[in-house]
Amino acid sequence: FREWAPNATAIYLIGTFNDWKKDERYKMRRLGYGVWEIALEEELLRHEDLFKLLVEWDGGSGERIPAWIRRVVQDEQTKIFSAQVWNPVKPYAFKNKRFKPDTAPLLIYECHVGMAQEEPRVGTYAEFTRDVLPRVKRDGYNTVQLMGIAEHPYYGSFGYHVSNFFAPSSRFGTPEALKTLVRTAHELELAVVMDLVHAHYVKNLNEGINELDGTDHLYSLPGTAGEQPYWDSKTFDYGKEQVRHFLLSNVKYWLDEFHFDGYRFDGVTSMIYHHHGHTDFSRREQYFDAGVNEHALTYLTLANTLVHDFRPRAVTIAEEVSGMPGIAVPTADGGVGFDYRLGMAIPDFWIRQLKEVPDEKWDIHAIWHVLTDRLPGIKTVAYAESHDQALVGDQTLAFRLMGKEMYEHMDRASQSPVIDRGMALHKMIRLVTISAGGDAYLNFMGNEFGHPEWIDFPREGNGWSYAYARRQWSLADNGLLRYAQLGEFDRAMIALVKKYGILRDGYPYNLQMDTQNQTMAFSHGDLLFVFNWHPSASIPNYEVRVRVPGRYRPILSTDERRFGGTERTDMRGQHFSYPVQGDELPRIRIYNTSRTATVFLREE
Repeated sequence: FREWAPNATAIYLIGTFNDWKKDERYKMRRLGYGVWEIALEEELLRHEDLFKLLVEWDGGSGERIPAWIRRVVQDEQTKIFSAQVWNPVKPYAFKNKRFKPDTAPLLIYECHVGMAQEEPRVGTYAEFTRDVLPRVKRDGYNTVQLMGIAEHPYYGSFGYHVSNFFAPSSRFGTPEALKTLVRTAHELELAVVMDLVHAHYVKNLNEGINELDGTDHLYSLPGTAGEQPYWDSKTFDYGKEQVRHFLLSNVKYWLDEFHFDGYRFDGVTSMIYHHHGHTDFSRREQYFDAGVNEHALTYLTLANTLVHDFRPRAVTIAEEVSGMPGIAVPTADGGVGFDYRLGMAIPDFWIRQLKEVPDEKWDIHAIWHVLTDRLPGIKTVAYAESHDQALVGDQTLAFRLMGKEMYEHMDRASQSPVIDRGMALHKMIRLVTISAGGDAYLNFMGNEFGHPEWIDFPREGNGWSYAYARRQWSLADNGLLRYAQLGEFDRAMIALVKKYGILRDGYPYNLQMDTQNQTMAFSHGDLLFVFNWHPSASIPNYEVRVRVPGRYRPILSTDERRFGGTERTDMRGQHFSYPVQGDELPRIRIYNTSRTATVFLREE
C-alpha cells in the first residue's frame, strides 16, 4: 500500500483491524519523492475492513482517507466516511468482449443513478440497470451519460464536489453493481459515458484529498491560487508531475476497471483559465493571454491522448463555454483533442426566451443564429436542457411553459390553452435543437416527456426531502396523461434523426426566413423542416422554397394527434414542387399551421 505525502513525518494505518489505534505493525516507511509504503500479510488487512491513514507532520496530525482508495463507505449512525478494503474472493469478470460503441450519431441520455427511481429515496445501480436502461434502449438513445459516480460526501452536490476519485459512490451500491450496469448497457448496445470531474475537488479534510499531508498545496497551488472561489472548492495544480500522474491514472482507471466508453469532462472552462471563465470574452486575445492556464491545457491534451490511445472508440466531451479555439480539434492537428464540446449557449438561450420574451415576439433570426453559431469541424452536442437548467432555483422547460396547469390539466380529456401552447413549444424547441443545433444531442432523463417542476436534492432548507430528487416515470407510463404523448414524440424524433442521418449532415441549409409569419424552413438531405412559431397565423397555400424538385410528403409533425396535437395538416398529403420565375429554387405549397413544426420527405 502506498501514499504520496511529502510533508508527513509518519503515517500509520488505523482501522477495524487494530481498534482504530496507532500500531507499529501498520506503520508505513518513507521512500523517495514523498512516497510512503507498507507491505502487509493478507490476513492483516481483509476484505471489507474499514481504515484510514493517521498522518503526522511537524506541528500536527490528522486522520485522512487515502487518495487512491477504491471504496469509501459512510456509517449510517455517525455519518463518518471511512476507506474500505475491497478485495472480493472472486474478482468481477466482464463476460462479453470489449464493447465497440456505435455513437455516430451520438444520442445521449443524461442520468443520475440516485434520483432515477420514483420512490423518494436514493436509487441503486441495480435498480437503474433493471428499470432505466431498458427505457433508454426503447427510446432510441445510444449513449447513457452517468452523473455523480465518483464518491462525494454531500449528496446534494450532484457529484460535483468529489472527495475520492477512484471510488464509485457506495450510496448506490457496490463496484460490482456498477460494473453490471455497464455490462448490461453494452448488452443493450448502449455506450456508457461518465461525468469526470477533474476541474476541482471538495475542501473537506475528513473525506477528501485536501491537506492530506498537512499542507494546503499537495494537490493544489498554495493559498488562494489553489481555490475555486465560485464553487467553494479546491483546484488542481496541473503543473505538478505527481498531480498529472494522479489524474491521468484516474482517466485510465475508469476505462479499464469499469469499461466506461468515454467521459464528459466537467468544468473545462474553469480549468483552462486562472479566472475560471468569469470574464466576457469580448476580445479574441483573451483566449491566449495571461489568464489562460497553460498547465491545464497541457493536462487535458494528455488526457485526451491517453483516452484515444487506450480506447480508440471512446468519446470525450468538453463542458466548455468560452469557445477556446482548438478544444475539439484532434491533438495531431494541434488541438486539445476532445471529440465534442457542449453547445451550452443553446439551453441558456431557450431559458432566456421563455423567461423574458413572449413567444409571439420570438425572433426567428435569433433562433437560427444561436443554433448554427458554431465553427466548422467542431462537433457540438446540442441540447434544449440538461440537469443544469432544472436544478433548484430553476425549472424544467415543461414546467416553465405550463407551470401549475400541469397539476390539473395534463389528462387527455382536459382542455387548457396553456397546456396546448406548452406542449406545442416543448416539441418544437426539441426538434429545432436536434435538427439545427449540432452534431450530437443530449437529453436529461425524464425531460423528454415533460417532467414537471425542478431538481432539488435533500438538504436542510427543504427538510431533507427527496420529493424533487426522483423521476416520476409513472407520468409517462400512464396512457391517460399527455406526458405519454410528449414521450411518444421524442421517440419518433430520435428515430427520424437516426434513420435519415440528420446529425451527420452538418449545418442545415437555410431556405426561408419569413419574419412576418415567424416561419423558418431549412433542409437536411431529402428532408425539409418547416417551423411556424407564430401563435395564431395558420396560412393555407403557403409557399416554401425547396432545394431539389420533387414530391414532398409529411413524415413527422409536432401537431399530430398521437403527440397531443390537433393534426390540422393532412399527414397523407403530397406536395409537388414547381418553378418560380426569378428564383433558382423551386417551391411547394403547404398548409402552414401555427405553432407547428413539420418534416417533409422528398421523393422522386
